[in-house]
Amino acid sequence: MTSSSDRRPAREGFLNVPAPEGSKAASSYTRFIPREELGPVQAWRPGAFGVVHARSPAKEQHPAGPTEQEVQARVEAARQQAYEEGYRDGLVALEGFKQSHSAQVSARVGQLVQSFDAQWAEMENKMSQVLARSAVLLARQILRTELHARPEVVAKVARDAVEAVLMSARQVVVRVHPDDLELVTQGAADALQARGARMQADAGVQRGGCVVDSDAGTIDATIEARWTIAAQRLGQDLPWPADAPAKAPPGSAP
Repeated sequence: MTSSSDRRPAREGFLNVPAPEGSKAASSYTRFIPREELGPVQAWRPGAFGVVHARSPAKEQHPAGPTEQEVQARVEAARQQAYEEGYRDGLVALEGFKQSHSAQVSARVGQLVQSFDAQWAEMENKMSQVLARSAVLLARQILRTELHARPEVVAKVARDAVEAVLMSARQVVVRVHPDDLELVTQGAADALQARGARMQADAGVQRGGCVVDSDAGTIDATIEARWTIAAQRLGQDLPWPADAPAKAPPGSAP
């Protein structure tokens, strides 16, 4: 049987602690104590009796913030940098605007100059045309008056036309207006006789002109042909009027 001492319960806090050596129950408690049966038991360290040092959490080290003077200095530096960058960008933008504006103004001035030159050239052309036409109209009126005042000039026209005929030409015929027949016969008699030309009245030839026919060709010395050539040299296409009177009074309209 087991004695009463063997049945004594183990002390609180020493569960399954083996009995001292030499006791009867020593053999039944000879074993290692599992860790799960130890409970809140800590390993012993020297100087740890009755003293538990709680580890205080390490305090986080926060860097000290900038002072007010440093903040003000940083703000001032940032403001100065922003001012310098804005000033530089403003200069760049201003230079670009100046170049663009100068290019636009130059282009507009060039267009105005070209337009002015074109308009001036057109005006000069119109003025020259007006002056040339006025001169031709005046010359036509003077010529008509001169033919009326000096009808004998037709003799010189006939002489020049006959002399222009080739020397080898034969059968030379000079056709003039019937009213100019006597004037030419008397005024150009020597030239007509030298070329063996004969006179012929032709009402289709206006006064002041003549037509010389030959086997070598025809020379048109009519007033219409000579006037057309003179007007074309002045850049005008103003023909001699076919219905012009044979004797135009002085001061009449052309």
